[in-house]
Amino acid sequence: MQQPIRIAQIIGKGVGGGIESVVMNYYRHIDRDKIQFDFFFDEDSKTIPRDEIEKLGGRVIIIPPYQKLFKYIKTLKKIFKENKYKIVHSHINTLSIFPLYAAKKAKVPVRIAHSHSTTNKKEFKRNIFKLVLRPFSKVFATHYMCCSEHAGRWLFGNKTYDQGKVYLLNNAIDLENFKYNEKIRNKIRKELNIKEDTLVIGHVGRFMKQKNHSYIIDLFKELHTKNNNYKLLLIGEGPLKEEILEKVSNLGLKNYVIFLGQKNDVNNYYQAMDIFLFPSLYEGLGMVYVEAQVSGLASIASQEIPQVAKVSDKAYFISLDEPTKTWIDTIENLDTTNRKVDLSIIKKLGYDIKIEVKKLECMYLEISRCSYEK
Repeated sequence: MQQPIRIAQIIGKGVGGGIESVVMNYYRHIDRDKIQFDFFFDEDSKTIPRDEIEKLGGRVIIIPPYQKLFKYIKTLKKIFKENKYKIVHSHINTLSIFPLYAAKKAKVPVRIAHSHSTTNKKEFKRNIFKLVLRPFSKVFATHYMCCSEHAGRWLFGNKTYDQGKVYLLNNAIDLENFKYNEKIRNKIRKELNIKEDTLVIGHVGRFMKQKNHSYIIDLFKELHTKNNNYKLLLIGEGPLKEEILEKVSNLGLKNYVIFLGQKNDVNNYYQAMDIFLFPSLYEGLGMVYVEAQVSGLASIASQEIPQVAKVSDKAYFISLDEPTKTWIDTIENLDTTNRKVDLSIIKKLGYDIKIEVKKLECMYLEISRCSYEK
């Protein structure tokens, strides 16, 4: 029996959710008799789903963090050579220049740079490194991929995108898992001691400036002042969590804000929510915004989220420059009773993992075959 093609997936820092969530979702659904993944995580990762990866036949490879650049490149080059990879797929945006340089030095024929994100002027200092590296994003890559047109144009440029050289791979999900389920809703709300008539606002995202948690708390404080029948669910971990915990305490909201930490079954927690709030400073796509809509949630995002993330008539976009009153008024006037969603439309938009994974399989097998022929 022919051995499956092993693909080196460069994940970067495992933090739970984010890029590794997208790659893992495809890995769970791909034909692993034909294609296997080796996951490369930086050694300072917070969470690594090692057990699941190894159970599915994959391997976890720990490498030095990219901050130790010389050691990082040297280690990758050695591992790429030893394993004789035909494909290295890097998911770390502008930083992909480094693993793909190592891959080129190791004579890996197929080197994929994948854009999952963009940037925002409000985080200019934090993103100087991104902006410096962006012009070099194509130097060592043989193939370009993105999670949205917005992300593809940002990293690879309009000309390259318009020439059809960037493969758009949607961050697809198992739609049935996210479909509204009243039994799960009642179970989760009971576990969290949330009354049936309480309106629950939810957010899923790493505690970092990009996700704009501080603004979420400001909005919730105003809502709570007008009506104390709201509760807020925050799912995720991250470096700014303690800061947000302190802000919640200082504003007297401790009994109304629930910090759930990282959840592997986030699809179940969407059921318990009534409204989804997503005021990010920037996103390549904003997959949780899509997931929330699939769950039938009335969802409000900032206008920094790409419009392609709108997959239902339950999605709304508001500028972060608008007064908070605009956000509050929108929240208060949402219809939270109807959770029906037409999944056939969402499938056509390319978010059904069962369809999209077949496209990825074909692409991997085709470029792998071509690399052997060279």
